[in-house]
Amino acid sequence: RDWSSDVCSSDLRGHRHNEGCQQPLLLRNCHAGDLTAHDRRSHARSTARQSQAPFPLPALPESIQNGRMTNAPIDLRARAHQAMLEAGFRPDFPADVLHEVQLLKQGAPKVNGPAVRDLRSLLWSSIDNDSSRDLDQVEYVEKLPGGSTRLLVGIADVDASVPKGSATNGQAAVETTSVYTGVTTFPMLPDELSTDLTSLLDGQERLSLVIELRVADSGEVDGHEVYPAWLRNCAKLAYSSTGAWLEGRAPMPPAVSSTPGMEAQLRLQQATSETLRGLRKQHGALTFGSIEATPVVENGEVKDLVLSHHNVADDIIESFMVAANTAIALHLKERGSLSIRRVVRTPKRWDGIQAIAARFGVKLPPLPDPRALSEFLDQRNAADPVHFADLSLSIIKLLGPGEYIVETPGTEHEGHFGLAVQDYTHSTAPNRRYADLVTQRFLKASLAGGPGPYSEADLSQVAAHCTEREDAARKVERLMRKVAAACL
Repeated sequence: RDWSSDVCSSDLRGHRHNEGCQQPLLLRNCHAGDLTAHDRRSHARSTARQSQAPFPLPALPESIQNGRMTNAPIDLRARAHQAMLEAGFRPDFPADVLHEVQLLKQGAPKVNGPAVRDLRSLLWSSIDNDSSRDLDQVEYVEKLPGGSTRLLVGIADVDASVPKGSATNGQAAVETTSVYTGVTTFPMLPDELSTDLTSLLDGQERLSLVIELRVADSGEVDGHEVYPAWLRNCAKLAYSSTGAWLEGRAPMPPAVSSTPGMEAQLRLQQATSETLRGLRKQHGALTFGSIEATPVVENGEVKDLVLSHHNVADDIIESFMVAANTAIALHLKERGSLSIRRVVRTPKRWDGIQAIAARFGVKLPPLPDPRALSEFLDQRNAADPVHFADLSLSIIKLLGPGEYIVETPGTEHEGHFGLAVQDYTHSTAPNRRYADLVTQRFLKASLAGGPGPYSEADLSQVAAHCTEREDAARKVERLMRKVAAACL
């Protein structure tokens, strides 16, 4: 979940749960006697370095300690829980949080502020992982007279159920993110909220904040509006099956065929996504390759690793998410509001990226240039798609991670180099990321005309903590991918 979470799938980690473009390290199986004297010496050196490491190194399980291999299974859920604790997370919800959740289940949250629109009749849909139930975002598009497109992105109103000052908010502020280890998920919010009461589940009426965009034929967004609305998700779809269908590789998903008008709606979403994506590419947005490996766990044992590749369904959510996050950042700027911004700074290691390009006979400009880098990446993807994910990972490491910063009214900060946009925030995943929940509170305050919910000093602390916890979550997820692969 490095900065590519902003353009790859889980931000799409907002949406695909591993958001990163990194392939997991696949470790060989260990059998009796496989650990040589050299292996044992290496492990001893690793153990000695344990206290010096910035992140706790995994201990060898008892089944392979002392150079012996047994058939004792590894409790993957317990190992993931241990990794969370070692990384400074508090994966178990305290009693006061669970008590608040029980009270919420007894009645709907109060709705305050501007009048809530009724958009339940629109053909909303969501696209996420096959097993996801923490649904933050739904989409709807329609053609307008004159050729432009009306794009609506509905975002779950999590703040209505998790107000600032509540025990649940306090827990979320400490954790800041859901952590998806592949073998189990450690949610930022209790499941009763994130996968039920505040999730945009199919067929359920939910309160949301809607960002409405007017997209010209050129791909330019020439207007936006934010307002609260009631909506109903008409089709819960998955990246894998929806992408395969739209690409002509599989039959239509049942959720599409059983909903009148949904096929045309998704085809229009695809066309709108391509228009937005085309303009972003002209501006220099970077496109990376990724292969996501998800462990298949049965009765606590890893049976397989299933690979999934980026497809057109990912493109739809990515394009709509980037457009919505950009528009919300602009909305807050226009209202003179404080805001959390998501930035990827101009890379300091541009010389390393130049050196990689030079190996392929490409000379990049002397100063960082996203358009030139985007063209190089596109060329390599066309020339060698098999190894494009490896090249992508090398470039991503040199670009550096994304981070959260605070932008005050009237100031300008560095934008998002990878997306080639100046104004960008995170707002579309409030069930999964605390920064998005904070942004939602600023949005609601701006609509109500009231004071901001955080001071500049408090918001700076939130931004720094979200950045630090995101890095810690990424390390836990990476560790557990390796542990799961080693169990095959």
